[in-house]
Amino acid sequence: MDVGSLITLLAAAAAAGWVDAVVGGGGLLLLPALFIAAPGLPLATALGTNKLAAIAGTTTAAVTYARRTKIDWRVAGPAAGLAVVFAGVGAALANSVPASAYRPVVLGVLVAVALFVSLRPRLGVVAQPQRRTRVRVVAAVAVAGGGIAVYDGMIGPGTGTFLVLTFTALVGADFVHGSAMAKLVNAGTNLGALVVFASAGHVWWLLGAAMAVCNIAGAALGARMALRRGSGFVRVVLLVVVVVLVAKLAYDQWG
Repeated sequence: MDVGSLITLLAAAAAAGWVDAVVGGGGLLLLPALFIAAPGLPLATALGTNKLAAIAGTTTAAVTYARRTKIDWRVAGPAAGLAVVFAGVGAALANSVPASAYRPVVLGVLVAVALFVSLRPRLGVVAQPQRRTRVRVVAAVAVAGGGIAVYDGMIGPGTGTFLVLTFTALVGADFVHGSAMAKLVNAGTNLGALVVFASAGHVWWLLGAAMAVCNIAGAALGARMALRRGSGFVRVVLLVVVVVLVAKLAYDQWG
């Protein structure tokens, strides 16, 4: 890898850390950058190396949020615990299904997310604690710690965005607190997937460590900005990220 490619990749890692800390979706920035900087890199190795960088950033963001805001541990704790296991299952299946098989489904979900957030302008801007029923809590834990975690282990990009929407739509969190819970669960998914990829030798440790340092810097900045600027800022970033993700996936699918 030449110096120019390395610098570009490290800059992408910092930007991905910022995006992930605010609302999620940094993987669709960092994974393509990995493939461009290291042509021929196997998918599993790219995913494993990405997880090494991502776990550093998501853990940094999670700690920053936990220190500065109240986290609903009764939702985030069980979801994060489940996520370690189910992301590991997803990682074990990463080579069994081509990534292209996910694009149409993820694309459809993201379009639905964009419409859902756009048509409900108050969603996530103000907390709605009346939504937090026992059934909704169980559903949020199952969706975040189960379904989304499996997806993150298998392919990953957009996971943080899906987690934020899960916590705002199901248990009525505002976007800032939803992002805080999402980071905890995302740290769990990254841990579970990283263990599986590492055990199979699919982590480029030196490169991943360098990316992790940059990802931490971006994540720390992103989390502080989200906390300082509030849910309205996170909502705008969420919509921008979803539009970019849709455009990227549509280009990959048909472009």
